[in-house]
Amino acid sequence: MTHAIRPVDFDDLKTMTYEVTDRVARITFNRPEKGNAIVADTPLELSALVERADLDPRVHVILVSGRGEGFCAGFDLSAYAEGSSSAGNGNPYRDTVLSGRTQGVNHLPDQPWDPMIDYQMMSRFVRGFSSLMHCDKPTVAKIHGYCVAGGTDIALHADQVIIAADAKIGYPPMRVWGVPAAGLWAHRLGDQRAKRLLFTGDCLSGAQAAEWGLAVEAPDAADLDERTERLVDRIAAMPVNQLIMAKLALNTALMQQGVATSRMVSTVFDGVARHTPEGHDFVAQARDHGFRQAVRNRDEPYGDAGRQTSGV
Repeated sequence: MTHAIRPVDFDDLKTMTYEVTDRVARITFNRPEKGNAIVADTPLELSALVERADLDPRVHVILVSGRGEGFCAGFDLSAYAEGSSSAGNGNPYRDTVLSGRTQGVNHLPDQPWDPMIDYQMMSRFVRGFSSLMHCDKPTVAKIHGYCVAGGTDIALHADQVIIAADAKIGYPPMRVWGVPAAGLWAHRLGDQRAKRLLFTGDCLSGAQAAEWGLAVEAPDAADLDERTERLVDRIAAMPVNQLIMAKLALNTALMQQGVATSRMVSTVFDGVARHTPEGHDFVAQARDHGFRQAVRNRDEPYGDAGRQTSGV
């Protein structure tokens, strides 16, 4: 059963803000009290705002950033993993789309899991995030504090990543209960380095991310705003038609590498990862001790719980 997707009300955005200044469209995640964690509205609003900027002749470049302590803490899953919340408080679309990310969390053991329902719903999140890659105009992600788990599914779709040197970026849910659905790590880092991170769930600092080629620059945190403005100003000074041609031409390399196939396989495996024995044990821990404690138990043996990086 499907539900109509609600149109985005630009005057009543739930998860982000939008403004245009000096040829730059600024999309800012705006759930700082939740670490800008992803909810069902996030991909809808992001893709709608990217499309709005793409069609605005004033805009030459799109900048995505986050308010508060970090860029994005991943999916907002604590209530679902703990079994303490319904998916969407009565909103049919929200109930359906979140069931893809959380299916199996609240179901009884004897109920079957349908991986294609999971894929159908989760692919809509990734499709929204991929608007940053597939829109015509250049996109820049500015990362401070942290960009972990599903937050990387957003950031890695940007054409340019600029990150504070002390920020944390990575996909620790590889250790249990997740696979990066965007499927972009090998495309961004190459085979060896992508496997180095995903075989361990380790996170990089911003400085390491720049060294590895995951980010274009990693200034000190105090200089991040200034360096980002310099970058977007220089991009915005270009004729928009030249920017579009450059992006279309360079994106052909990513398309030839099979980004769409990587995305499809990774999204399916993300659902599978939540239905392994270890995945069900993780959910049981979250129910008994709370989601944050389950995550801490997952990461403490690796020495990188909380804001700590992995010392790669």
